[in-house]
Amino acid sequence: MNSLFTIEEILVLADIPASLHTTFLRVANGLHQHADYPKEKVLALFARMLENPKKFAYSKNKVTNLAKAIYDLQKEKVFIPLSETGKSFFPPPEPAFVLNTSEKQEVTAFDLREEPLPYAIFGREHIEQGALDQMKTAASLPISIAGALMPDAHQGYGLPIGGVLATHPETVIPYAVGVDIACRMCMSIFDLPADFFKREPHLLKRTLVENTKFGIGGETGKKFDESVMDLPEWRATKIIRDLKDKAYRQLGTSGTGNHFVEWGVVEVFEQDDLLGLPVGNYLALLSHSGSRGFGGTVAGYYSKLAMQKTRLPKSAAHLAWLDLNTEEGQEYWIAMNLAGEYASANHHEIHAKIARELREKPLKMVENHHNFAWKETLSNGEEVMVHRKGATPAGPNDLGIIPGSMTQPGFVVRGKGHDTALNSASHGAGRVMSRTKAFENITRHQLNKILEETNIQLIGGDLDEAPMVYKNIETVIAAQQDLVKVLAKFSPKIVRMADANRKEGRED
Repeated sequence: MNSLFTIEEILVLADIPASLHTTFLRVANGLHQHADYPKEKVLALFARMLENPKKFAYSKNKVTNLAKAIYDLQKEKVFIPLSETGKSFFPPPEPAFVLNTSEKQEVTAFDLREEPLPYAIFGREHIEQGALDQMKTAASLPISIAGALMPDAHQGYGLPIGGVLATHPETVIPYAVGVDIACRMCMSIFDLPADFFKREPHLLKRTLVENTKFGIGGETGKKFDESVMDLPEWRATKIIRDLKDKAYRQLGTSGTGNHFVEWGVVEVFEQDDLLGLPVGNYLALLSHSGSRGFGGTVAGYYSKLAMQKTRLPKSAAHLAWLDLNTEEGQEYWIAMNLAGEYASANHHEIHAKIARELREKPLKMVENHHNFAWKETLSNGEEVMVHRKGATPAGPNDLGIIPGSMTQPGFVVRGKGHDTALNSASHGAGRVMSRTKAFENITRHQLNKILEETNIQLIGGDLDEAPMVYKNIETVIAAQQDLVKVLAKFSPKIVRMADANRKEGRED
């Protein structure tokens, strides 16, 4: 058993008043024994709190109440300076993060092309006119080089969801990336039989309820792996620095709307070197979420900034871009890529916690993201910036997951590297009904009936995510058989989504 703290071990940090000795010992030993904090970590936390008690007193953390007591003393002009030993717990100052340029992007007006560039449309008969019109506008931008529209496409802001747009390599369009930057799918496949969910339904349900948080107020306490928060990019810009604390609190959480964490069964059809699993049925965990409040705030800020700097006709206003050779463009590029790392860490945090509770390690994890921009090279050798908004990479060596809905299957796919599709595929089934219309036209009885018919257990969720608001996933997959090869089929069984009262503004 770990030895308990003595007050002498804590007093090396500072001359702490005797009236607080008992409180410090209680908190220290609680963290050490019950939260598995090594003594060095406890002392480092105390040192940071003593250095800035106000910050800790007004935030949710492990020492909030203790910090309030210290801060109350400060207000009475009683200060507790750190000793030299206490100061040694602070790391040396980190070097400043320097951008490659300080040049500002000038305000410039642009006209659209008289005729849009040609672009490929997959599953045209399944795509609404609004999305077709938006793609036509995107292909008319003076910076556009190529484009494609996936079969799950529907109308969004600027570039339609399901739209792929290649532009000049030094330009990036925040609204063509999307609001939920780097939103992604992640699947853990376990060496457990397919009927495990029948034998242990309560266990699987409990792992979802206890290890997931959704929505604006969704925050987690103890982290499984918080190393993503150590990336130097968190120091890059003021907006990133200001969002770091919120990002830390939300690490390992999911948003609302179509975000979910669910158990299901994966049927592997054929052995594939990239997937690396024998043919058979497996228990699997599938999640869909993105970069949370961090990505959403970054998207909103730089989308507005892009529209201020790049003036376009009203029909194309949301397609304004930033120049990567300017400070504004570099700031967004750094923030977008950081959001990608953070979104991935969110999924891994959720999956790791659930796997630990299940006492199993996954045989395979598959992960792919959308709502992002990639620097790529076309088949003709031309370098471009490829924006995939609600579309996902599908190159020859890309594994991906294309989900359906809470009752429809999803598919594990391998990209075929289709040039005309810009090496892309759909990111899901795609909506056929807006959220507003869903609430107007679908009843709770209808949703419950289809859940009962399909034997799906839903935890949370609302009418705007009912299965009937989505296209038929089988039809969407059939429309892109030249783009991807289906390797496995995922059938959802227990689905966890945000509760009905936890709604955020979303663009799916």
